[in-house]
Amino acid sequence: MEEQENIQTEIVQEEIPPKQEPPKKNVFGYKNYSLTFFGALVSNLGSLLYSFAVSFYILKLTGNNAFIQGAYLATGGVVYVLVTLFGGVISDRFHKGKIMYLCDYAKGALIIGLTLLTMFVFKSNDAKVAILFAITILGNFIGAIFSPASASLLPRIIPQESLQQGQSYYSVMQSANGIAGVVLAGVLYSVLPTDILFLIVGGCYIVSAITEMFIRYDYKKSEEKLTVKAVFSDIGIGVKYLFNLKPIFYLMMVVLFINFFFAPVSSNFIPYFVATDIAPAEYLFKGAIEPEMWSSIVSVMMAIGMIVMAIIFSAKKPKPSIIKGLRFSFVLLDVAIVGLAVFYFLFFKGIVPINPMILVFAFGAFGIGMILPTINIPTSTKTMTLVEEDKLGKVLSVMDVGSQGLIPLSSFLAGVVISGLGPNWLLVISAAGLCLLTVFIFVNKHIAKL
Repeated sequence: MEEQENIQTEIVQEEIPPKQEPPKKNVFGYKNYSLTFFGALVSNLGSLLYSFAVSFYILKLTGNNAFIQGAYLATGGVVYVLVTLFGGVISDRFHKGKIMYLCDYAKGALIIGLTLLTMFVFKSNDAKVAILFAITILGNFIGAIFSPASASLLPRIIPQESLQQGQSYYSVMQSANGIAGVVLAGVLYSVLPTDILFLIVGGCYIVSAITEMFIRYDYKKSEEKLTVKAVFSDIGIGVKYLFNLKPIFYLMMVVLFINFFFAPVSSNFIPYFVATDIAPAEYLFKGAIEPEMWSSIVSVMMAIGMIVMAIIFSAKKPKPSIIKGLRFSFVLLDVAIVGLAVFYFLFFKGIVPINPMILVFAFGAFGIGMILPTINIPTSTKTMTLVEEDKLGKVLSVMDVGSQGLIPLSSFLAGVVISGLGPNWLLVISAAGLCLLTVFIFVNKHIAKL
């Protein structure tokens, strides 16, 4: 990354103006969407650059200590989960565009300021690790305020009929960033000092904030002051509303555990695989590319798959029911993850050489990339159509907390598993967990109504 029915509140929400303007053929015909899209494009690029660099940088500073890497990932995730609920309340009470650009300015200034400290004041490895932890704590605090505002903005600036197209283009943009961003990150990480790369990331957030300053939509300021009591009341509204929307609630539970089992594959396993298995080996194109570039290539293959499927979805009309497609997609995801686990186990036992293993990961990532949009786009579009707009920020923040809630724990436990049992067991556990969740998708009567 949130009471429905007849729950009442004294909180004055934003008034939702009727969308009388006929839908445009292409969503980029809406100026606010174009501004939001470009801002997201730049800030997502910065986020990708930072995420790529910091995963390897932590390992470099700590001597490939997977435990510290896991603790770093868990720390940022915990902060994000704890603050997101409050971000949803703020999102529904204040101008979403203003929230977005203030957060991006703050995040850009944070990264630039603390990076300069590592360059000129605190130069030891331990001090740099401590500052990276400070960046992830403060950065995720800001991100938790930003995300609900950004996620709930689209229904305010485009008609409902254009939501699936708008979401599809966002998926294309994120995937294209996944290609350009990770390739660029791999190149920049190889040729630039990491501190300089972090300064570039900070600049991306500043540029994004400048774009977001021009977002306009009809907004009415809340007449009630934002008090502690009002905040917790709003959070309660979001939780109750989501709980009463059973199909979305149970789907959120599934996503929660999917992230628990799947997220460590990319955040923990891939960097560790590159650093410990690829780097010391005679891998493909050794001498021409750095080992970290293979992490980029895997991400690029996934992004290409996502782009292809997202473009297909951008031209399709939303379906009244999405459950059949979801079930099929989850089965395909299971097949892909189990296949990767089997091949890596054979590699771990010395049966499969390093280069075939690298190629299996690359093409497996392409397949997974094709599958993910068939889950993400229909579910996000369905959520936006089912939830009342004046509650969307709170509901999405609760869903975000739900979907992201176990990632910090999974990142931490993944570090423990890799350190204690080996990376092969991390893939085995992930594959088994995803298969159990697919069974739940088939048997749950509430999800069957989607």
